[in-house]
Amino acid sequence: MQITVKEIADFVGGKIFGDETFTISNVSRLFESKENDLSFLYLASYEKHLLTTKASVVLIKPSIKKTRDNLIYIEVDKPDIALQKVVIKYFTSPIPFSGIDDSASIDPTATLGNNVTIGKNVVISKNCTIGNDSVIYHNSVILEKTTIGTNVLIYPNVTITHNNIIGNNVIIHSGTVVGSDGFGYFPNEKGEYTKVPQIGNVIIEDNVELGSNVSVDRAAMGSTIIKKGAKIDNLVQIAHNVEIGNNTSLSGQVGIAGSTKIGANCIFGGQVGLAGHIEITNNVMIGAQSGVSKSITKSGKYFGTPTKELRTAFKEEAHIRNLENYSKQIKELQRKITELESKI
Repeated sequence: MQITVKEIADFVGGKIFGDETFTISNVSRLFESKENDLSFLYLASYEKHLLTTKASVVLIKPSIKKTRDNLIYIEVDKPDIALQKVVIKYFTSPIPFSGIDDSASIDPTATLGNNVTIGKNVVISKNCTIGNDSVIYHNSVILEKTTIGTNVLIYPNVTITHNNIIGNNVIIHSGTVVGSDGFGYFPNEKGEYTKVPQIGNVIIEDNVELGSNVSVDRAAMGSTIIKKGAKIDNLVQIAHNVEIGNNTSLSGQVGIAGSTKIGANCIFGGQVGLAGHIEITNNVMIGAQSGVSKSITKSGKYFGTPTKELRTAFKEEAHIRNLENYSKQIKELQRKITELESKI
């Protein structure tokens, strides 16, 4: 791949400082770059690498000093976003195969759209529908009466169980299970468990991405719903009847218990745990490893276990770090009080 500096600058709306005819052949991080690479600088902490990078072209903010004469600079307001646009346009790998592999098992009642790509050992069961331009990689299994939209990308070894609905432009990574049974049981007088039938389904709306090894449980009744634009990282557990709002982002190892509802444009850090049957309003950010046991009705930033507003949590944490000093001060005050009382 050979792309000129001018072509890149025109594409991302940047201003060139240097040879606009120079061509790049790869993209990389500043400290891993090679000659003819395009790189980027957007965090001040990485500015030191600008002095030593081997990249030939760097996307930078206008505020960054251009200290090296042997570098070509492209000024943009958001270098990280500009680089991702370049990667998407020029460096995204094409699907390495096309058509339907002979080893795929496709039930005669299934309906496949135009230009569908299906890999080795894929199973598509009765009455399934696969939309136009969708790609299903090797060894994935789609069970009965599931509908998959257009331009969906399903990586190897994904399982989608029966009666589920997948929207358009959805990406599902390897090892993920959509529609496993919700965790529903009731005990008898001996403490033995009887399984509660999980007769609902999962609905995944348009433009959702699920990372690898995500578990999305089907609803006990009704639907587990992941709404438009949500982004789910690896190893996330979404229990039965959970609802996740538009454009909400969940980092790795988040766990959400049953029937909890999460609003739009929320961001949860890694390993956040949420109790069941609570509600989180829109525009809530929750820091990593927090435990949420009650509903959050006010937008804002939260942290801790139990979760508190961020400023409160940090103040409490500061006090906890000073407990030893507080203990010494209290003991000294007690000693002085005892001395004063002895003189009365």
